[in-house]
Amino acid sequence: MIKKQDQNASFMVRFNQQIFEENGDSKIQWRGKITHVQDGDEKRFSDFNDALTFIQNKLSELTEQATKHETSEKQESILDKSLSMWKTIKDVGPKVIRDTIKDPKKQFSHLQDEIQDKITIIGDEISEKVQIDEWRNASRSDFNKIQNQIESLSSAIEKLSKKVDTIKKDKV
Repeated sequence: MIKKQDQNASFMVRFNQQIFEENGDSKIQWRGKITHVQDGDEKRFSDFNDALTFIQNKLSELTEQATKHETSEKQESILDKSLSMWKTIKDVGPKVIRDTIKDPKKQFSHLQDEIQDKITIIGDEISEKVQIDEWRNASRSDFNKIQNQIESLSSAIEKLSKKVDTIKKDKV
């Protein structure tokens, strides 16, 4: 039996732009503050990589706490899997932030295109023909699993919808 553990980690990022004169030249500097919502820990940064490192460290701590009953090898494997997406985000995150600040409309359009691409891929996967010979009667656990997945998908769609609405409001 697989033991399921759900954890949430929320982060709030605030940016502050400072425009100043230095040696007769206009300068612009963006600074930020990231806060882990659940425990209030925060870090100020002028390099977005520092914010991503803060997130990665906080998620590492939470994963270590959640897996403290596991062997150190299994704990390390879970931690690596848990943080694999952050390695990618850390590489591309600062560029996305810069591009968003420079041209928010373009980034919003890009986000919409990405979402549409994912919907198309999911639609293609759903529409693939199921071989009737492979069918079997569904068990109660199958129904429970499907119900949990539908609830999870509904929650994810609701969150995504709220983000899109927020972006639309900000756009107006």
